[in-house]
Amino acid sequence: MIKQFLDKNWKLRCQGEPEQPAVVPGTVYTDLLRNGRMEDPFWKDNELRALPLMENDYEYEVCFDISEELMAQDRILLHFDGLDTIADVYVNQEWIGRANNMHRVWEFDVTELLRKKENVLRIVLHSPLRFIREEFAKCRTLGSEDAMDGFVHMRKAHCMFGWDWGAHLPDAGIFRSVVLLGVKMARLDSVYIRQEHADGNVVLHLEVTEERFPNMISCSDKGEVCDMEAVCSTENIPHVADTFYVVEIEEPDRTIRRYQASPKEILIEHPKLWWPNGYGSQPLYNVKVTLYGDGEPVDVWERRIGLRTMTMQRKRDQWGESFAHEVNGVAIFAMGADYIPEDHLLGRITPKTTRRLLEQCVAANYNAIRVWGGGYYPEDWFYDICDELGLIVWQDFMFACAVYELTPEFKANIRQEFIDNVKRLRHHASLGLWCGNNEMEMFVEEGHHWVTKKTEVRDYVIMYEQLIPEVLAKYDPQTFYWPASPSSGGAFDEPNSPNRGDVHYWEVWHGNKPFSEYRKYFFRYASEFGFQSFPSRRTIETFTDDPKDMNIFSYVMEKHQRNYGANGKIMNYLQQTYLYPTDFDTLIYASQLLQADAIRYGVEHFRRNRGRCMGAIVWQLNDCWPVISWSSVDYCGRWKALHYAEKRFFAPLLLSCQEEGMMTQEADMNREHFEFEKSIRLNVANETMEDQYVQVSWAVRNGKAEILREGGMQEVKAPALSSVWLDKVLLPKIDVFSEYVSYELKKDGRVISDGTVIFSYPKYFRYEDPMLSCRVEGDELVVSSRAYAKSVEIRNEEEDLILSDNYFDLNGDEKRVKIISGEAKGIRLRSVFDIR
Repeated sequence: MIKQFLDKNWKLRCQGEPEQPAVVPGTVYTDLLRNGRMEDPFWKDNELRALPLMENDYEYEVCFDISEELMAQDRILLHFDGLDTIADVYVNQEWIGRANNMHRVWEFDVTELLRKKENVLRIVLHSPLRFIREEFAKCRTLGSEDAMDGFVHMRKAHCMFGWDWGAHLPDAGIFRSVVLLGVKMARLDSVYIRQEHADGNVVLHLEVTEERFPNMISCSDKGEVCDMEAVCSTENIPHVADTFYVVEIEEPDRTIRRYQASPKEILIEHPKLWWPNGYGSQPLYNVKVTLYGDGEPVDVWERRIGLRTMTMQRKRDQWGESFAHEVNGVAIFAMGADYIPEDHLLGRITPKTTRRLLEQCVAANYNAIRVWGGGYYPEDWFYDICDELGLIVWQDFMFACAVYELTPEFKANIRQEFIDNVKRLRHHASLGLWCGNNEMEMFVEEGHHWVTKKTEVRDYVIMYEQLIPEVLAKYDPQTFYWPASPSSGGAFDEPNSPNRGDVHYWEVWHGNKPFSEYRKYFFRYASEFGFQSFPSRRTIETFTDDPKDMNIFSYVMEKHQRNYGANGKIMNYLQQTYLYPTDFDTLIYASQLLQADAIRYGVEHFRRNRGRCMGAIVWQLNDCWPVISWSSVDYCGRWKALHYAEKRFFAPLLLSCQEEGMMTQEADMNREHFEFEKSIRLNVANETMEDQYVQVSWAVRNGKAEILREGGMQEVKAPALSSVWLDKVLLPKIDVFSEYVSYELKKDGRVISDGTVIFSYPKYFRYEDPMLSCRVEGDELVVSSRAYAKSVEIRNEEEDLILSDNYFDLNGDEKRVKIISGEAKGIRLRSVFDIR
């Protein structure tokens, strides 16, 4: 197949206005910004000025010549990987078709329309705002109130119309490549590789289908290439060419093996298995399938695969039913976060930005990532990087927090969307499961106010329990399917049950419950739970430079807070935990500590109960603009305290402490009988494939970090993939206002995991001034304290340091941390002592 990419010399115009240079792949907003035709939509409230721009239609146009080689092909197809969204396509002034789904591949036969020189391709993108208004007026189908009315009618990333962390910025554009495909005789339509693992070997079962020249007929007089298998009969079509395919497999050691004569099965002896991060390596095999027609190569399919089995383990047990990723027969504890689109402006997302973000996931010991269903199906490179890094992908289909009107046209549209994306992504080693939607079974089952008629319930069942399973049964039967998140398996059967399936738990945060509330539940798999914080001041300065805005209740700060009233919610939780911060910077710091502590309470509890709970996926990993949100990495790539906490509580070997104190018993010191338990119970969680022999110790210390009592050194064997409890220790005499407990886990003489715990509310503890200091030694910072220092933060001038550790505790000692990125200029230190 001959390919000619149309990626240069594009022009853009708002209809009726002069044209301007454009970049394809790209978007309208990114082009307008680049050309100085709009203000930064993230600055202050410029979103309000950016939104009306999408009341207009926009035209992209490019002029191009085509080569003799391309002209010599039997068919020339115009292929779009991403049109966003309502697009009329014209070639040499002739309309050839309309695209109405950004999640689909669009392809048109332009053989008879092209000439060798001076062809013109024009794409008219119609206003998404006018479209959703018109459709909503026809059919009042509802969804999330954070998004604009009518968003459910458009197969476009829902969050572009607003979310409780996203702005109203429904960008448009040609966000993926445009290519002319020259086809001679035949092309590969599909290559599906199923794996059979047995007796230490792997058999690859290849299902290769081709599309031959006579089959590529027009479904209309406008030249759109049809889905042959779906709508056309190929009986009595004459044989055109003798075709066969050859397979080449390059093994991880670069050995190449070639298999002739259209093999249906290939035996891989001594396979190198792919494992998630933390469980083994990620060897990848490159598979190349070359299709030949009449002895000449006519098309090539080339992808990387990983040899592994992957499914979800569901077994009845004493608590209900398990729900765990099972890879190569091993049930693993999923640790990671929910991923949303990386930018409101898709034209800014690149392989480099995605790799940087996903590498930060691995740096924080993730082994899984959930692609949330209110965005769009990410680029191929996203999954390639997950393959390389060992991140299991929980892949939602793109439906979230809404109901849909399943007309015949909508059904046909989404069915092809499923086929396109399943065929595109099914070969990836990282693909852990397909999931029908985000939070819709739960809300439809509860009779949520989005549901206005019984047919919407019927359509829900058809879409997620019939249509998607039918597509997967045909195109990807080996990958596990889950109808919704959360779910217990479908049919509205307790979709958010704590004893089966996956759970979204929001009583901590939305329900205003204290952090300790997590300990009342033993979810089988928590796929969403989270807590908000403010991003760093430097990130806030990317959307305002006005000192008057540096107040969390200012207009601009609340314009960059899309969860209604949430800045006040942060303050409510802060009141429960810390002293009142008297300056803006300290408030930012305190909010990030709250976020880290809230999620730590949950995850450490879940890991202590490994076997019953087998997944902790935190809401959320990233932001799509500079905003106050649940993210652990903010829009500018700065790590919040949560991301450092994740690195610690997702570590393969974790020592955690289940304490009893004011935080867990909601002590009211003004009641007559003001008594509460003071105790610790340590736990070693071992999420490695080997038994671990470690030493655990603890000590009671005063505010100066002086040891008052030691618990002794305890030798602990933690079997592979287990959680081991140590005995509970009562501390009835401890002074909760001036004494605390430190604990640590050592292996081979090195501290692997450690922490501290206090028994009062942190705001009541009488911290001594730790007199923090820091020195730079090469690529390391050495931080010292002279007393107990809780949650030590290290910042530089730009607040862009990424360190091997941060927001850690010191016990009157020093700690060395490596500088991963950023410069050690203007280093500043603070701890909880400074929240005042």
